[in-house]
Amino acid sequence: MAVNAQVLDFEEYVRTRQDALLRSARRLVPDPIDAQDLVQTALARTYPRWQAIADKGLADAYMRRVMINTRTEWWRARKLEEVPTPELPDACVDDGSEQRADREMLQDALRVLAPKQRQVVVLRHYRQLSTEETAHALGMSVGTVKSTLHRALARLRAELEAGCYGYGPAIGTRRAGQCRTGMEDVCAVAA
Repeated sequence: MAVNAQVLDFEEYVRTRQDALLRSARRLVPDPIDAQDLVQTALARTYPRWQAIADKGLADAYMRRVMINTRTEWWRARKLEEVPTPELPDACVDDGSEQRADREMLQDALRVLAPKQRQVVVLRHYRQLSTEETAHALGMSVGTVKSTLHRALARLRAELEAGCYGYGPAIGTRRAGQCRTGMEDVCAVAA
């Protein structure tokens, strides 16, 4: 009978305090799934010792200590991904040149669009306004913003896939006359 009372007492504790225990676990581990695993492991480790906790008002503190110890064990048992090698790998320094090149390529591709299309793309994707905010800013209807954005993105996609901006087929594989040269560097193949 005492064992059954112990089980009911522990079940009642888990039922009433599980949300608080999960919040405590989320502070210890960043992943929500790992937090749930941490609570379950702590509960499994606490149950056999439940009768040893004389003051059940301190059960939360006991559970937090078990969760901290469990997380520390997990951290110590983690598998390190580092592998010693006889030679040091080449150091890679990101100087931002790729980002600048991508930005310039995108600016060149945007010049292909009609002014309204360019405005919609910039407001929606660069300024990250909602469709409604973009429509209000440009004095358009929401449906017009959506259709203009759809056409503009399709046009940009076609431009980038045509390969005039460093993406798509290699330069040597394009047919002569496929890309015009000049300030805009506009592809004639675009839809």
